Amino acid sequence: MGSRSGQKERGIRIAIDRGGTFTDCVGNFQSEDVIIKLLSEDPANYSDAPLEGIRRIMSHFLKRDIPRGEPLDTAQIDSIRMGTTVATNALLERKGEKIAMVVTRGFKDCLVIGNQSRPKIFDLAIRKPDVLYSAVVEVDERVTLEDYAEDPERHLTRADVKAGTAEAQSADLVMGLSGEAVRILQRPEKDTIHTQLQEIFDTGIRSIAVCLMHAYTFPDHEALIGEVAKEIGFQHISLSHELMPMIKLVSRATSVCADAYLTPAIKKYISGFQQGFKGGLGTKSVVQETGDRGARCEFMQSDGGLVDVEKFTGLKAILSGPAGGVVGYAITSYDENTKIPVIGFDMGGTSTDVSRYGEGRYDHTFETTTAGVTIQSPQLDINTVAAGGGSMLFFRNGLFVVGPESAGAHPGPACYRKGGPATVTDANLFLGRLLPEFFPKIFGKNEDEGLDPEASRKVLQELTGQINKETGKNMAVDEVAYGFLTVANEAMTRPIRSITEAKGHDSSKHRLATFGGAGGQHAVAIADSLGIKQILIHRYSSVLSAYGMALADVVDERQEPDSTIWKARSEVVEGLKQKMETLKDKSRQTLKDQGFEESEIVFEEYLNMRYRGTESALMIIKPNKEDADKLYNGDGWDFEAAFVRQHRYEFGFTLDDRDIIVDDVRVRGIGKSFRYDEKTVDQQLKTVSRQEITAEEHHSHSEAMVYFEGGRLNTPIHKLGDLSVGDVVSGPAMLADGTQTIVVTPKSTALVLETHVIIDTQKESDKDKSSKASGEREVDPIVLSIFGHRFMAIAEQMGRSLQKTSVSTNVKERLDFSCAIFDATGGLVANAPHLPVHLGSMSTCVRRQAEIWKGRLKKGDVIISNHPSYGGTHLPDVTLLMPAFDEAGEKILFYAASRAHHADIGGITAGSMPPHSRELFQEGAAIKSEKLVSEGKFNEQRVVELFYKEPAKYPGCSGTRCLADNINDLRAQVSANQKGISLIEGLIDEYGEDTVQFYMLAIQNNAELQVRNLLKTVSKRFEGKDLSAVDYMDDGSPIRLKITIDGEKGEAVFDFEGTGPEVYGNINAPEAVSYSAIIYTLRCMISEDIPLNQGCLKPVTVRIPPKSLLSPSDNAAVVGGNVLTSQRVTDVIFKAFEACAASQGDCNNLTFGFGGNVTGQAEVKGFGYYETIAGGSGAGSYWEGTDGVHTHMTNTRITDSEVFERRYPILLREFSIRKGSGGKGQHRGGDGVVRDIEFRIPVQVSILSERRVYRPYGMAGGEDAECGLNLWVRKVKKASWEKSLRRIQAGGETEDGEENEEEEEYEERYINLGAKNSAPMKAGDRIIINTPGGGGWGKVGEEKVSRPKMDPTEGWRKGSHAAREDTALQV
Repeated sequence: MGSRSGQKERGIRIAIDRGGTFTDCVGNFQSEDVIIKLLSEDPANYSDAPLEGIRRIMSHFLKRDIPRGEPLDTAQIDSIRMGTTVATNALLERKGEKIAMVVTRGFKDCLVIGNQSRPKIFDLAIRKPDVLYSAVVEVDERVTLEDYAEDPERHLTRADVKAGTAEAQSADLVMGLSGEAVRILQRPEKDTIHTQLQEIFDTGIRSIAVCLMHAYTFPDHEALIGEVAKEIGFQHISLSHELMPMIKLVSRATSVCADAYLTPAIKKYISGFQQGFKGGLGTKSVVQETGDRGARCEFMQSDGGLVDVEKFTGLKAILSGPAGGVVGYAITSYDENTKIPVIGFDMGGTSTDVSRYGEGRYDHTFETTTAGVTIQSPQLDINTVAAGGGSMLFFRNGLFVVGPESAGAHPGPACYRKGGPATVTDANLFLGRLLPEFFPKIFGKNEDEGLDPEASRKVLQELTGQINKETGKNMAVDEVAYGFLTVANEAMTRPIRSITEAKGHDSSKHRLATFGGAGGQHAVAIADSLGIKQILIHRYSSVLSAYGMALADVVDERQEPDSTIWKARSEVVEGLKQKMETLKDKSRQTLKDQGFEESEIVFEEYLNMRYRGTESALMIIKPNKEDADKLYNGDGWDFEAAFVRQHRYEFGFTLDDRDIIVDDVRVRGIGKSFRYDEKTVDQQLKTVSRQEITAEEHHSHSEAMVYFEGGRLNTPIHKLGDLSVGDVVSGPAMLADGTQTIVVTPKSTALVLETHVIIDTQKESDKDKSSKASGEREVDPIVLSIFGHRFMAIAEQMGRSLQKTSVSTNVKERLDFSCAIFDATGGLVANAPHLPVHLGSMSTCVRRQAEIWKGRLKKGDVIISNHPSYGGTHLPDVTLLMPAFDEAGEKILFYAASRAHHADIGGITAGSMPPHSRELFQEGAAIKSEKLVSEGKFNEQRVVELFYKEPAKYPGCSGTRCLADNINDLRAQVSANQKGISLIEGLIDEYGEDTVQFYMLAIQNNAELQVRNLLKTVSKRFEGKDLSAVDYMDDGSPIRLKITIDGEKGEAVFDFEGTGPEVYGNINAPEAVSYSAIIYTLRCMISEDIPLNQGCLKPVTVRIPPKSLLSPSDNAAVVGGNVLTSQRVTDVIFKAFEACAASQGDCNNLTFGFGGNVTGQAEVKGFGYYETIAGGSGAGSYWEGTDGVHTHMTNTRITDSEVFERRYPILLREFSIRKGSGGKGQHRGGDGVVRDIEFRIPVQVSILSERRVYRPYGMAGGEDAECGLNLWVRKVKKASWEKSLRRIQAGGETEDGEENEEEEEYEERYINLGAKNSAPMKAGDRIIINTPGGGGWGKVGEEKVSRPKMDPTEGWRKGSHAAREDTALQV
């Protein structure tokens, strides 16, 4: 297991991983290892699994049976190391401590609103995870940052007084910990806080979480609240600046709440655990002079480091268990000399954890979402996929579907003898890939029976019957079961590809380390898909998490904020070095207190760096001696070069003309506790002598008929314990012991080493590359399901590439973009639906461009367009498309396209979303069709002309105000398209051109079928009657719709006859927008995952009256059509179908800024900012509306409040829920929000909104919601007729001094801006946007209806990867 560095052997070492189902224990004493696996919950036999495990290990080593209940003697124990799921379970089940959150006034709802996006884009019943607190206290205190990052003058304020000092208590301007000047606007009153906290204390709450605006850099006010809370007697106080001093209010507030919520639960567990021992646990008990000598006891944290039992907190415990597995495979599978990176694949019952280890260090991430809670804290980058052994199998709409629903441990898979459903485990068992004789006998009434293969056969036979009935095929049960495994593997490889390729790594250059119960059955197939040639399975792979704890180091993390601009070899670097040394000293002392010698302590030093104007910081490690000599001329502090290198590797570009900013200084102090003594895999491979094993000569344990692609084969089963080092087993074969089953496929070989089994893989089979004429082929539902995944994965990876390589906040942070692939005619094949408004409209654009450029495109060409009459939506949405050719380079096979919202493209206002535009030219650059890239050459000169020079030729208009961002984002779009093309070329290499083309059509036909079925159902519900509805824009323009459905054929006509004429304003919506609204609403009502493509629109005929506002002329203004009219069209369709009450029906587009190059005026350097603001969602027949969320046609995020104030010259006074704005009813509509922004310098502010006149409708007797209201709070000179009279009488002259007095008299006026307006606001002026609510459903007082749901947390309980996918790439 390894030895304690520098210390002689002195007692039993124990490592434990307490998982959800099993608790794994590894004990080591005098070079002997013992492994124990027991159930985590077994109340009939023992109260605590880890304690029981320790009792059994000690009984074994001490050679006597220690009775249960006898305190265990810590003098015999050297150390106990534990990973636990206590925190994760408390979070999942919402069973933590009752807590209160303390926050700056105006932000009490910051966690309810979050980033305002909805987790699942097509769910009309929007479900956000609940907040963790029971009460909120708003404190009257406020600070803000004096300077702003977007300042074109780059002005920097210096302050002499430092935060945290006595002088800071009276100074108005203070230097924050991050080096930024902080202005104190209001200090908290100690007595008031005392009264507020006492009230909370009196309700029985004993744990509080404190998070104030900008406390990461100015912690003084939080510290004061902490003192008061201590005086009152709160038992647990979490302060955000102590836990994680990083910018972002929402992430810090969630983290501090999670800590206050979970730490008491952990402390309670630990104190119960400690009572089972004679003598204490932890460093203190080891060094104490008197009483029984204690044992070291450390817990595994989410970052892969151990921490003393005394210092273990809730925030750091969330990934405690999985972290041990990562440490385990990292230490046992990575070789420092060959440096081959490893992908960890830990497949359990309900989910699979995927991670990566390379470059000799752990990948950390600083923001992850677990159980619906986004946490800011260093954690290993472990991605959890909702697919495991217990994932359920379905056949839906002609497709094989695996998960995300899981059978869990109860009832579990069908074979667990509890009447469970068909799952991945059942498919493995039925196909012979899981061996019942090697599985623990813990099932049945008396818990003494094995797995039940008959139950698996029965449920799979039922599924096969259903599939054959629906498809008319005659598939065997074997084929069906194997088909489900293939689809499950495809679902698991998607996230593996994304974590490796999203960071710029090539998955085929890795090894796959598999562990966990089910990993061995899927490893070869997963490796195959990823092009990985070698799989490593450690001899303790089933208990690798516990083994990892035994090998891990004790870690102490320290971090401090910063904001300096990097200047090589200057006092800046000296200052950073000093900060680093201070952090190292603190860390060193902590580790010494835990008994480490100086020689056992090493440090990893990091700077968190980013380019100015971007938000994607990279955590850069200080180059080691070898790298410094090789890459950086021996300069170990050349962080700049290291950052530029890493940025190019991860994002594919650098921004050489921009400053590099240091956001944080971080130190990871490591106490090296154990050395791993085993030889590495590569060392063993060099020396091992191999001998082939055949079933005959080496009496295999038994044989079985196991299914591999193509049929069942007679397969020998070898017991792992019977094989010797150097044995080579050729596939097909099964290797098994009591904890795992490894499947060796026909073309693979397994080699046994001292520490691992190594499997070398070869591609299992050539795919169907037959080139039958498409007419003769039949659609194979398994292949169709795989292509569904593959096409979607391509669109997703394009999206990830675009997000990664873009520069602007709009694309990178707010995710205002979409990527898709199209067939040769421009029909949509797959769209990762980031934004619904782009869904159907991109296809119109691609079709138009394909016609224009027919026969004139070459490989490497890229076309740019944003004009509304050419399939554009509004001008800021710029589309780039790229053709993919066949091998000869003659025929176009398909297109890849990306559309992104550019923050500014010129026009009459900053942000290019003018509320008063009347003509298209006023909205900025309009591009009908241009070649942006010719055979790979990017034409930057033309971009300057199109975006900067052309728009400025029109009266009152400017060119773009952020040209550099436009160019960088266009380059990012080109590389996203390039990514799509190369992935499809890979798909053609694998399956052949004909097969790919065939399934491109098949997937569209599949979507068409599902829409037809929906229309048939609707026709029955409405008894064949026509559906109709009308709603109005705020200017009174009607949008009328009549839907006629043919119930026999499942076809519908959407007829907008009677819609108002084109408007001399900007709410005209290009035809493409109506198509998007129709695709989106149909997909919402199908309410199951279907491929979103051109097929959805095949059964639909759309009739739009020419010359109406839904079919405007070429030069009509359209900027509001995309963001406002699209929402109203959606409302009208839902109203006709009676699907739900109206949501806010608006995007509340706010822009502000200054500067530009208007013709005839001097050019002014400035900036433009754009955001859309959430509102209430509509209620439905079985759901309540949701407060403060984006609805229907948009789902962009809002900039975090602290980042907003750091980047722009504003003060966010309030961002909260607008109580009572949702419509009342049997089910209440969601409330809108209040957003109150004060400007600190003069800027031009524009608001473009709707639903300020006509209220969002209620449905089925529910009440309408409140309208929105936009207010300008301006200071107006107070006029008085007496003073005016005196001035006239005095002939215009006044007594000395009176004039000044008059000038100073101002009053605050609230002025209604209406729905669409633009105003020049002065410093001190405010805009308050009250957004509309959602309509109610059903009559007030009627009993609520709820739909039974298997698991209310199902939508968000998946782990970090799934949650990140759901929020970032809405699939």
